[in-house]
Amino acid sequence: MEISSFDRLGVMLDNSRNAVMNVKSVKRYIDLLKKTGCDFLMLYTEDTYEVNGRPYFGRHRGKYTKEELKELDAYARSKGVELCPCIQTLAHLNALMRWPEFSRLADMGDILCAGDEEVYRLIDDIFATLNECFTSKTVNIGMDEAEFIGMGRYFREHGLENRMDILVRHLKRVASIAAKYGFNLLMWGDMFYKLTGGPEDKAAFDKKLAESIPDNVNLIYWDYYSLDKAHYDSRIENYRKLREDVWFAGGLWTWSGFTPHISFAIKATEAAVRSCMEHKVKNVFMTVWGDNGGETSRFSVIPALFAAAEFSRGIFDMDTVKADFYREFGIAFDDFMLAELPDTPNTDGLSINNPEKYMLYSDPFMGNFDALVRGNEGGRYAACAKKLANMINDAEYGSMFEVPYRLANVLELKYDLGVKTREAYSKGDKKGLLELVPVYREVYDRVEAFYAALEKWWMEENKPQGFDVQDIRIGGLLRRIKHCTVRLEKYVAGEIERLEELEEPALHPFCATEFEKGAVCFNSWGLAATCNVL
Repeated sequence: MEISSFDRLGVMLDNSRNAVMNVKSVKRYIDLLKKTGCDFLMLYTEDTYEVNGRPYFGRHRGKYTKEELKELDAYARSKGVELCPCIQTLAHLNALMRWPEFSRLADMGDILCAGDEEVYRLIDDIFATLNECFTSKTVNIGMDEAEFIGMGRYFREHGLENRMDILVRHLKRVASIAAKYGFNLLMWGDMFYKLTGGPEDKAAFDKKLAESIPDNVNLIYWDYYSLDKAHYDSRIENYRKLREDVWFAGGLWTWSGFTPHISFAIKATEAAVRSCMEHKVKNVFMTVWGDNGGETSRFSVIPALFAAAEFSRGIFDMDTVKADFYREFGIAFDDFMLAELPDTPNTDGLSINNPEKYMLYSDPFMGNFDALVRGNEGGRYAACAKKLANMINDAEYGSMFEVPYRLANVLELKYDLGVKTREAYSKGDKKGLLELVPVYREVYDRVEAFYAALEKWWMEENKPQGFDVQDIRIGGLLRRIKHCTVRLEKYVAGEIERLEELEEPALHPFCATEFEKGAVCFNSWGLAATCNVL
């Protein structure tokens, strides 16, 4: 196997958005990394790890115990893979803030209050625990997307201050605590350009700001969104005004619903890797986030991960990549790509759409997203399901493929069910509505089958904590389908005079007055399901 162009090449696994991978699955991922030629794994844990003396830290969240972390660290070392903790020391701590012990440490929202000595005692406890559990002396401390730093409790107690100054002072305190335990730090770099102003390629990064960053801190330029190499070129060059040894983090696109976006991830990764190679970036990893539910298997993006590893070795010809993939995994590359529901509105490879999530949850009477329905989507999902049926018996990945297979079966009928219901009602067509009743019942049964497949896969890959979220969401969907079915039957039978929900027109979900119908990206379960709960 050819040698990678990078000193480190690896993956960051999100274990904080409901789905915490069980120990067996993390070990399996370590084996996968070794097989693809990667040597680096970050475990992203906002609060899902044990911290000395903090029993509420990660409570009911499936947190890793210290014993589990030590076991995983030892296993990774035995495979020649560096296991690196990836935590948060400023923001993205919303789950933690539900407990009074930690909510009193907040500035606002999910952001810790810089300058609070209790905050630094917590951070010291965190580093003391990491020092016990990990061999690696590299820690990713997060600190991303904290735009409102200094605007809440900090502002009330100290008045208005320059937010960059607050960030840098906080970073220095965290770096000092980390140095006590011998750690070198990584930090997502976005806050420096967000607080400076302007996009990453034009923000005014001056020498004074660069000198204020502690010596034991390197920055990560993270970017998952562009297919243009020049986009990455300009941003790497600008980040180097702050740190010469900038790291790069790309994305494998597992975080927008129940299915991955592998085609887009491969295209974006190729552009990014070409730029990193040209600029001699030394350390590269791919993120596997799980925003808003953690519903997508981290193993579903193996083709994108493998392609990233091949690109790092200078192999960009996709026919060669596919041949190498089959030789390594015994599954055709294009067969594995079925996990992203190709040839459906889910993806065109050039953008990110996730109707498989919002149309699953979109209420059949309220129809928050019905205005986007073109009318031919159900047949496309049915055709995709037929292709996926060949994958559900695979010995290693069958349960993973059964989730999109069952989901496609649901969407074959449900995608335009609300549109058909509203059309029949608006025409006073009770016969047409009566004919939809068995469709509602069939959708209910198919959602039950989808739930069973999701539960089976989840319990194989993840800890059980977090599946309560899926129970609540899918349980609510099932109850709602049943309720709508009953209301249809009562209306047709003349027991009720109106279906008021169906008398409101289907409006564009984003308030557009002129729009093209079709798929969009919208990953909020709550706003897809109902307008009545925040």
